[in-house]
Amino acid sequence: MEKQSKSISLVCFGFGLTARYFVKELLKNKYKINLITTSRSKSSNKKFLTVNYKNFYFDNNKFDKKITKYILNASHILVSIPPRDRKDYVIEKFYNEICLNKKIKWLGYLSSTSVYGNHNGNWVNEKSKLLSNNDPGINRIIAENEWLKLNRYHFVPTRIFRLSGIYSPERNIFLRLVNGQVSYVKKNNHFFSRIHVADIAQVLFKSLIYSKPGEIYNVSDNKPCSYDQTISYASSLMGIQTPPPVSFEVLNEGEMKNFYKDSKKVSNKKIKKDLKVKLYFPTYKEGFKSILNNIFDC
Repeated sequence: MEKQSKSISLVCFGFGLTARYFVKELLKNKYKINLITTSRSKSSNKKFLTVNYKNFYFDNNKFDKKITKYILNASHILVSIPPRDRKDYVIEKFYNEICLNKKIKWLGYLSSTSVYGNHNGNWVNEKSKLLSNNDPGINRIIAENEWLKLNRYHFVPTRIFRLSGIYSPERNIFLRLVNGQVSYVKKNNHFFSRIHVADIAQVLFKSLIYSKPGEIYNVSDNKPCSYDQTISYASSLMGIQTPPPVSFEVLNEGEMKNFYKDSKKVSNKKIKKDLKVKLYFPTYKEGFKSILNNIFDC
């Protein structure tokens, strides 16, 4: 276990929902944060909760060069920008700065369980074969390998986090049901895993203390199941009728169709054992009730 300073210099490549919940978790644990972020909006000074921070413009090939000095001095880096076109643009643009910074204690790369591809409803863990045959999954596999090479050859203390389907008070099945945006297929032996964003933040925080460089962690809850089960449960909580399913054949090629081609149950044993994680929301049922009742403090 690494003894942690309560003061960190954190660079977040991308400052979306997961990164924000991570900052919340750090603040909850009394960390003092010197925060630097990137986004597609123009560079400016901003405030998130009690944290004043600098945001720098970064969009694929273009970025504000003033960020480089902050990367060179970061103690912690979180990368949540997805790769595109077989490239990880963070590595492509900031390879030298990341390799030259010998102050980095932790670098977290947010990947996806899509790397596993289809395992016909069987359990997968961090050592399972990566069978993805679609662009998002293949992009992730390539990016993971690039980040792990930085650990292997340049001693960048990289950790890979493979995230399951994320839900949160801000983005969830209830909002989609209310807005009539739910489209699903009833399919035998189709399993997928999910995770509440607050539990991702908890995993990232615990990894600051317990994880080792070069490790890979699945981030999922205890109960993989079919999508239609979660829709049925959410509908029952709302007291509404479950929307009718659609046929797999009518789905357009793309993310939704890829989702139904892959079936697997993602094991979370490693985060529980190695990172001492006790999930806030062990299954979607606790998570959904919390969101609907608005009892989780976020």
